[in-house]
Amino acid sequence: MPQKDTTGPRPGHAREPLSSPRKVTRRAILAGTAVAVPFAAWYAWAARPDGTGTLAGADGSAVPAGHPVPGRSPSASASASPSASVSASPSPSASPSAAPSPSASPSATPSPTPEPVDPTRPGLLHSASDLERTAGRVAAGAQPWASGWDRLAANGRSHADWSPRPLQDVIRGGVGDNVAQMYIDIHAAYQNALRWRLTGEKAHGDTAVAILNAWSGTLRSLGGNADRYLASGIYGYQWANAGELVRDHPDFDLARFQKMLLGIFYPMNEEFLTYHNNAVIMNYWANWDLCNMCSILAIGAFTDRKDLVNRAIDYFRNGEGNGSIKNAVPVVYQREGLAQWQEAGRDQGHTVMGIGLMATFCEMAWHQGVDCYGYDNNRFLKAAEYVAKYNLGYDVPFTEYAWQSGPNTNAAHVGWGTQTVVSAAGRGHVRPVWDLVLGHYAGRKGLSAPWTRRMAASIRADGGGGDYGNGGGFDQLGFTTLMHAAG
Repeated sequence: MPQKDTTGPRPGHAREPLSSPRKVTRRAILAGTAVAVPFAAWYAWAARPDGTGTLAGADGSAVPAGHPVPGRSPSASASASPSASVSASPSPSASPSAAPSPSASPSATPSPTPEPVDPTRPGLLHSASDLERTAGRVAAGAQPWASGWDRLAANGRSHADWSPRPLQDVIRGGVGDNVAQMYIDIHAAYQNALRWRLTGEKAHGDTAVAILNAWSGTLRSLGGNADRYLASGIYGYQWANAGELVRDHPDFDLARFQKMLLGIFYPMNEEFLTYHNNAVIMNYWANWDLCNMCSILAIGAFTDRKDLVNRAIDYFRNGEGNGSIKNAVPVVYQREGLAQWQEAGRDQGHTVMGIGLMATFCEMAWHQGVDCYGYDNNRFLKAAEYVAKYNLGYDVPFTEYAWQSGPNTNAAHVGWGTQTVVSAAGRGHVRPVWDLVLGHYAGRKGLSAPWTRRMAASIRADGGGGDYGNGGGFDQLGFTTLMHAAG
């Protein structure tokens, strides 16, 4: 069950109010120098959802990028309170260690793997060439990929006897929370789809498709408190990645699955990035933006909606919220080759989660022909190095970070918070994200990433959903050693 956040900013704190929301300033910090930069007076908000209701809409209608979701009524009661999707994560040694049977691993002469109808597919986290290369390495017993395969085969969600449990109405946060039933099935679909792609074993492909078809034929709404926007983001991008792996499977109802993503998940993604749940723009931490950015990008690519892909890429470069690259990475320390992450003063669980989400976004963009990894002289690499170094036990610099919280409708309830030191809360937190970062910067580009390399090696081979506890342990699809480790 997702853990509830008790550490984030909340509206109504006794801080000095601003006279008008139009005078809000963002602490823009570049190269260690802080300057207050006014941002656009775009608080002329349109129709908003309330803070607790359910957003339905499985009719397949898509909302044009950058436009409000139609049919919404204004509400001043929106909940603007961030909450966590992080739960305590055990070390890798606590995850399943049982070795799979010999028949579970690809042999030197594996079964024929599925040939994509479109050679550019799959095209989200994994390309056809990625899958072919990984299958060959595992079949040859090459390390660390063979160990990565062992983690996948040992995970209980990757077994072909998995039975889906679809729901009509999913709730994340508040009364009736039942989201775990969905995210566990997502990971079972993804893991079985990955095994099918790597081995050609029909049973795994059939299981993945059965899960996806069951949910697309059943789900009609996604609701809850403010956490519903974490659900729309995290699970939207994960569903799309599972679907992408089996899009050419003869039994997959591709059109109905696309309709589900465009009708339920995408409108919520767009709604959050446009209105931020009726909160001031700085209220929500970077992860909230990033997961919804990942979802728009993944859904856009999966459904061949170039406008959605462009929307996500533009937000990465120019978005006002904390998920855009220069707000997620507000301080660059050029001399040290490091850059401060937006949540570094909050806790390390959310900080590592942010590294994983931005890496996911950049990898999916890469397969659309867009290099977000290299943006602004590899700004993201410097942030990953910063987070890895600190979580390995070393000191890093920190520049005071200030943010604003509260609803955008009442200046009297808007306040400021300030972080003055990097947070030690959750230091050493483990998530299966690091070989994805290292695989691009050191593997593809041949760049130096010493702290990322050490962090990846320290948790290798990483696992996936189910190996790192509940809640936040399912925020990443994982298995980055298997699929992305540098050769």
